[in-house]
Amino acid sequence: MKQVVQNYKSGELALLEVPEPACKAGGVLVRTVYSLISTGTEMMKVSEASLSLVGKARARPDQVAKVVQSVATNGLSATYRKVTSKLDSYTPLGYSLCGIVEQVGDGITDVAVGDLVACAGNEHALHAELNWVPKNLYSRVPAGVDPRHAAFGTVGSIAMQGVRRGEPQIGDVALVIGLGLIGQLVVQLLVSSGVRVFGVDPDPERCKLAESLGALVCSHPGSGVVDTAVDELTHGAGVDQTYLAAGGNTNDPVELAAKLSRDRGRVIDIGKCKLDLPWNAYYEKELDVRFSRSYGPGRYDPSYELEGRDYPIGQVRWTERRNLECVIDLIDRDRLDVEPLITHVSDFSEAVETYKSLNDGELKAVAVLFRYPDAVAKTEPVVTSARVGLIEHKAAPKPAGQPVRLGFIGAGNYASSMLLPHLAEREDVQLTHVATTSALSGANARRKFGFAEASTDIDNVLGDDSIDAVFVVTRHSSHAELTRQALLAGKTVFVEKPLALSETELQKVLDAIEESGNDRLQVGFNRRFAPLLHEARGQFGPRVGPATVRYLVNAGRLDHGSWYNQTATEGSRFAGEGGHFIDTVSWLLDADPTSVYATGGTDLQVTLGYGDGSTAVITYAESGSSGFPKETLDVTADGKVLKFDDFVRASVFSRKKWASSRIPKGRDKGQAAEVDAFLEAVRTGGPMPISIASLAATTLATLAAQTSVANSAPVRIELPRKAGAPA
Repeated sequence: MKQVVQNYKSGELALLEVPEPACKAGGVLVRTVYSLISTGTEMMKVSEASLSLVGKARARPDQVAKVVQSVATNGLSATYRKVTSKLDSYTPLGYSLCGIVEQVGDGITDVAVGDLVACAGNEHALHAELNWVPKNLYSRVPAGVDPRHAAFGTVGSIAMQGVRRGEPQIGDVALVIGLGLIGQLVVQLLVSSGVRVFGVDPDPERCKLAESLGALVCSHPGSGVVDTAVDELTHGAGVDQTYLAAGGNTNDPVELAAKLSRDRGRVIDIGKCKLDLPWNAYYEKELDVRFSRSYGPGRYDPSYELEGRDYPIGQVRWTERRNLECVIDLIDRDRLDVEPLITHVSDFSEAVETYKSLNDGELKAVAVLFRYPDAVAKTEPVVTSARVGLIEHKAAPKPAGQPVRLGFIGAGNYASSMLLPHLAEREDVQLTHVATTSALSGANARRKFGFAEASTDIDNVLGDDSIDAVFVVTRHSSHAELTRQALLAGKTVFVEKPLALSETELQKVLDAIEESGNDRLQVGFNRRFAPLLHEARGQFGPRVGPATVRYLVNAGRLDHGSWYNQTATEGSRFAGEGGHFIDTVSWLLDADPTSVYATGGTDLQVTLGYGDGSTAVITYAESGSSGFPKETLDVTADGKVLKFDDFVRASVFSRKKWASSRIPKGRDKGQAAEVDAFLEAVRTGGPMPISIASLAATTLATLAAQTSVANSAPVRIELPRKAGAPA
C-alpha cells in the first residue's frame, strides 16, 4: 500500500510503498476514504524539516534538551549516531481520517466490516491507504454523514477539548485568536454553546469566513476593530474567555488576550503559541491560564490508546473517544458545519505535490483533504446540501470537463434578456432543451441561444435524465407546481420569484422536498448577488447591535395590459415581486424575518422584525415619480450608515467615509453572479446559494404582508417543520 512519509533530515516528502498493517486484537483495519491535512500542525512539521540543523534546533529546543541529556548519559558518539539515525528515517504524517472497516480484530463488537468510521491518532490515522486503529480511537459514522465531513473528527475533537477547558456558559463573550482550521471550529462550537464570539486573524478572508459561521466581528489584530467591538458589547469589562488557536513565534496573542480579557477571565492555549506571559497584565487581572491537551483525556496514555482501557464515565465524562463521537454527532445534526472550511480536495496520488504547494504558499487553504478514489467508489454519493427537516439530498459533483446540461421551462422576456444571455456563450454549459407554451417562442429561443431541442411539452425537459438542472421561468401562478414536479423528477431547480403564491403552494413544494429527498432549489433573488451591494456590505463591515433598514421601492404604475394586473390568477404585485426586497434585507442582516406588519393599499409599507431586534421598513410605492430612482436603501447600525442608490452609487459613513465610483452604464442587479453561483452548486454538488429555510421564510414574509393588511395586525413568521433544521 501507499503512505505519505517525510525524511526529517533532508525534508524529502514521498508517497512510499509500504507493507499493509496487520489487523491486531483490540482494533480494526480501516481503508481510508478521506484523510485531512492539518494545515497548522502538519505544515509546521513539513516546514521545520526543510530547515538546516541549526534551524531545526532553534525550532525544537525541547528536543535539543533531550540530546544534551543523552550526551551526558550515553556519550557524544552514541548520541550522535542515535540522533542522525532518527533524523534520517521516514516518519508518517496525518492524524484525522474517515474510512471503511475492512477487518475486525478480536474483542471488537461495536463495529462490523463495511461500517464507516472516523479515526484519530498520529500513529493510527495516517495518510495511508490502510490503517490499524485501536478501539478508543475510532467512532462509527451515522448513515448519511458525508465521509469528507467525518474526516474532520479528530481536529474537531481538538477544538472541542479546547472549548471544554474554557468552560463557557450561555451568554458568555469569547475571543478566538487565530482563525485557521482549529480556530474556525472553535468559533462554531462556541456559537453553538450560546456564546457571543469575536475573532482576530491577519487574513481578511479567514475573518470573513468566521463571521459567516457565527462570529460577531473579526478583524486584523492590529486594527482595533475587535477591541472597540468588545468594549461596546461588554461595556468595558472584557471577554470571559480567550482561546489561543494561533501559532508562530510572536508574543502578540498572549498580550492581546490580557488586554481584552475581563478580570479573572480564562485564557486557553490550544495551538502551539509563544507564551511569554506579561506578568503585570496577567497578575493584575488574576487571569486563569489553561492548556488544552490535544483530543482530550486519554491522549498520550498507552493503556487508553493502545490497550483500549476506557475511563469510567462517572470519573471522566469526556475522553478522546467520547469527544470524537460528539463531534461526529454535531456534524450529523447540522450543529457543526465543516463544508465551508474545505478549500481543496486532492487525489491521494497527488499528496506530495499538494504538500509542496501548501508549503510554498501557492495553495492557501483552511482545510485540505486527500481523496482515496478506490475507497470513495465504495461509499454512497457525497452528501453536500443542507438538510430540510430530517432528510437530506445527496448531490454528486459533475465529472471534470463535463458541461452542465440545462433545460428551460419558459423563455419569455425576463429569461431571454436577463438569464439566457449569461448562459449562451459559456463553454461549461449546454442548453439542452427549452419547453414553451407556443411553438414559435421555443423556436426563437432555440435560434437565438442555441438550445439543442425545443418543444411545447415540459415532460421533454423533466423526463430527460441527461439534464442536470431546470430553470422555471414561467408566469407566477405556475411556479410552485412546476418546481414541485421538477424536484420530484430529481432535478436541481432554479425558479424565478416568487416561489409560491400561497402557503398551500409553499407547503406542496416542501412536501415534494421531503418526499423526494431533493432540496436542490434556488429562487431568483438576484439582488443579494449584485456586485455593488456586495462591496457596500463589505465596507460597512460586521455589526454587533441591531440595525434599522429603510428600503424605498419606487415601483411605479403598471401598463394597463400587463399580466401583473391579473391578480386573480397571478397574485398581487407585491406577492410576485416583494420577495426580492425582503430577501435583500435579510441577506444584509444575515437573518430571516420573524414578524411582518403591513399597512396601505396601492402604496404598501411593510415592517419586518428580526430576532436580534433589527427592524426594516420596505415602502413599495406605485404612486411615485418615474424620474426618481427605483430602489434606495439605508442601513443604520453601530454608529454606521450604509446608503445605496439604485445599483449606481453606494456610500458608507463611519469613522472614515467610503463612496463608490458612479457606475456610468447600466445597473448590475446580480443576475450574472446569481447564475454563476447556481452553476457552481450544480457542478460541484455543493450547498445551494440560499438555504431552504431562508427561501421559505422570505416567501412566508411576502405572503404575510397581504394577510397583515387584511387583518390590520402583525403576522408572526413560523417556518413549516420541513423548512427548518431538526429539533
